[in-house]
Amino acid sequence: MSGPWEWGPGARFLLTLASAVVVIAGLKAAAPILLPFSLALFLAILSLPIMLWLQRRGVPTGLAIVLAVLVDVAIFGVIVLLASQSVADFQDRLPRYAVRLQNLFNVWTEALQERGIPAGEYFSAELISTSAIMDFVGGTLSRVASILSNAFLVVLILIFMLAEATVFPDKFRALMGKNNGEDQDLGRFAKITGEVLDYLLIKTVVSLATGITIGLWAWTMQLDFPILLGLIGFLFNYVPTIGSILAAIPAILLSLVQFGGLGPAAVVALGYLVINIIFGNLIEPQLLGRRLGLSTLVVILSLIFWAWVWGPVGALLAVPLTMIVKIMLENTQDLKWVAILLDKEAPAPVLAEELTGPAEVDRDDGI
Repeated sequence: MSGPWEWGPGARFLLTLASAVVVIAGLKAAAPILLPFSLALFLAILSLPIMLWLQRRGVPTGLAIVLAVLVDVAIFGVIVLLASQSVADFQDRLPRYAVRLQNLFNVWTEALQERGIPAGEYFSAELISTSAIMDFVGGTLSRVASILSNAFLVVLILIFMLAEATVFPDKFRALMGKNNGEDQDLGRFAKITGEVLDYLLIKTVVSLATGITIGLWAWTMQLDFPILLGLIGFLFNYVPTIGSILAAIPAILLSLVQFGGLGPAAVVALGYLVINIIFGNLIEPQLLGRRLGLSTLVVILSLIFWAWVWGPVGALLAVPLTMIVKIMLENTQDLKWVAILLDKEAPAPVLAEELTGPAEVDRDDGI
């Protein structure tokens, strides 16, 4: 009986496709376990520098882990306290906002119809009905509440991850042995870990700065719920390209409802545009570099995929997860071509030479 390596290209493709379907089905079925694990991994990577900094200053490992976790808990506690009141107020005012938005929609539709544009045939006021908005917001808040209910599990996994990080290098050395390319493999592992850490730290700092700036801009424009808008800007900044657009939509709609005109909404949109140009197009690319980018198509597809697999939290983690996979692929010689396909830009000639270098050297030697 022939093995898979003796099959034709079509059969191997079908086997790979079937394996991918099984893996995706497993990811979706195991979401209650994998989602807290992914959140804990995300926090562990961000908390690792704090723990190592404390250890270098003579703090015992156990105490350093506890202090790093307490920093995470304190940060998220402050965010929850700041946002909880805004969310409660927003829920109270949402019915009034929905009615105002529906009235504005009716006025605009009638104005377009008076100018001979049959807007009423293509757009219905039911698109922004109060019940639909309430159901959407209520469903989103319930999912967020369910995630917060797993906070204890996430913190528990985070503690064990940080504890494992202190002994994992020794385990890796023991696993590789002394004559199996230990130095090369450890160097590759350290490079992957360092690049993932740099990406997440830079992305988090830039997202935090973006969220604070958006909150200040909303407060300057006298918009309701500036803290909530800043938090939305912080979260959606993890999604490149389209995240800034999605984060601006609530503020623009709120300005339309609150001020009742297109002028203030245009000013709010302009402020969002300037903020995202400064942070997203100027500061962040300089800090991350060209190679830590993703194709816009890959971003959209990853958002759709992870949102389908793990819901709203999966959508927020989609790009960091995809970027981690891309960094790992870049440091794997036989899979580097996949990382090039995921990249935002075409590879530089140097990178292309690195990919084809060994084969070309062999051909030259043979000549």
